[in-house]
Amino acid sequence: MTTTTIRLTLELKSRVAAAAEQAGTTPHGFILQAIEDKASQHERQTAFHQLADQRLAAIIAGGKTIAWSDMRHYLEQRALGTATTPPESRAPDR
Repeated sequence: MTTTTIRLTLELKSRVAAAAEQAGTTPHGFILQAIEDKASQHERQTAFHQLADQRLAAIIAGGKTIAWSDMRHYLEQRALGTATTPPESRAPDR
């Protein structure tokens, strides 16, 4: 394990100490968990954006899609219990 020094304002140090106490952990443990949470959030967000980019590229390359307005109408009808047919997929407008 390596050591990293961070500088906190007195106000932030007090807030971290109070939050750690409420969470039943030490300030050190609280800070480590906060860093882990932030790194995980960033990794998930990056993966989400990469997947979105891949899907958009597939649609642009010739895939088909369903317009949101058509899908929303279909889902609303299904939620109401109304018999309805699924919307047709089509090449996106360019």
